[in-house]
Amino acid sequence: MDRFTYKNGSLHCEEVNLEDLAVEYGTPTYVYSRDTLATHLADLTAAFADLDPLVCYAVKTCSNLHLLHELGAGGAGADVVSGGELHRALTAGIPAERIVFAGVGKSREELEEAVAHNIGYVNVESESELELLADVVRQAGRTQRVAIRVNPDVQGHGTPEKTTTGTRGSKFGVDLERVADVFARAAQLPQLRLAGLHVHLGSPIYSPEPYVRALTRVLELEARLRAAGHPIEVINMGGGFAADYETGLAPGWKEYAAAIVPVLRPFVAAGGRVIMEPGRSIAANAGVLLTRVRYLKSAGPRTVAIVDAGMNNLIRAALYDAFHFMWPVRPAGGLVPPNRTEDLRLEDSQEYDVAGPICESSDYLARARSLPRLGEGDLLAVFGAGAYGMAMASQYNSSLRPAEVLVEGDGSRLIRRRDTYHDLVAAELDLPGGKF
Repeated sequence: MDRFTYKNGSLHCEEVNLEDLAVEYGTPTYVYSRDTLATHLADLTAAFADLDPLVCYAVKTCSNLHLLHELGAGGAGADVVSGGELHRALTAGIPAERIVFAGVGKSREELEEAVAHNIGYVNVESESELELLADVVRQAGRTQRVAIRVNPDVQGHGTPEKTTTGTRGSKFGVDLERVADVFARAAQLPQLRLAGLHVHLGSPIYSPEPYVRALTRVLELEARLRAAGHPIEVINMGGGFAADYETGLAPGWKEYAAAIVPVLRPFVAAGGRVIMEPGRSIAANAGVLLTRVRYLKSAGPRTVAIVDAGMNNLIRAALYDAFHFMWPVRPAGGLVPPNRTEDLRLEDSQEYDVAGPICESSDYLARARSLPRLGEGDLLAVFGAGAYGMAMASQYNSSLRPAEVLVEGDGSRLIRRRDTYHDLVAAELDLPGGKF
């Protein structure tokens, strides 16, 4: 699952003791395992090897340039959903032809950037966007490869409503019954090479069955389009594979592949190309968030551990009621967890609400969580934090965003420094008349 293990009573990332990293870099700090990241990408690619897919990592999941560079060096492309993510992917050295650009609200400027770099595919999500893109490409005097994002009206098993994207009425994609008309219109726009279909159901999806249903509908659409004179060269099946936030919760990539590969194999055998957009299944368990206990307090019948990381650093618990396993880096009594599950209860443990320092009632990382007895100053690791952790961090309450550290073997390096007070105010002060 990952390279975060307890050795001699203390949690290590690969061969590095996380206690040492907390001393060197402070807290809160995100720590990533390079080996975990690379192994996840390699294992996923191997599971789907029969399709020879282009694996475009979902940049929104965790967008640090150093991590993107590592994934690009491992053969990954990039799935981007903004001009900023496109800039990050290119800056990290990911070749433009391995970049796909989705998103329902792309601006003219963002489309101009995509066209100027001749990226692999622009995934168009509406008829209006198609017209704007055609105008951008015409003005640039170029051509652009395009895929239409199809809404297949399929719900992922166990996928929260707030992260479901493939059901009817969603803001994402074009309804199945309208796609043929979009292709007919695109045929009148010679500057666009419309030759792809894109689908994404949301995330996380805990079963391969929704993919099978969605891809079956997409392939039926592909056959109708081909018969109407619109050959499809690419099917982008999106991402959404679940990550193991709890031990054994998510299917393995081989289980997903066993169901999905047979559905897409005939398309590939006929000369088609498959694109995949995994994010959390690669990044989630490759990262932890380190945080220290500042205070312990009683609140009625509850014991509250106030830590130095909050919803400003990791918002998933507050926003989605998401579960993240957490445990002391050096647990009292040597209580090393035998697994990472929500219902884990060990002897001599105690129930805590783990709250952050932010002035919001929703700022909790966990409620009623059974943990080894905590003391003020204890170091905690929040697991599964590599996906939608730092990427969604903010400066709310004028707080400083955390540092990010990459571990490789027995070494570590800073890959993003902690914010400073200057960072906090620079965009407001570095202006004419901005000094007070």
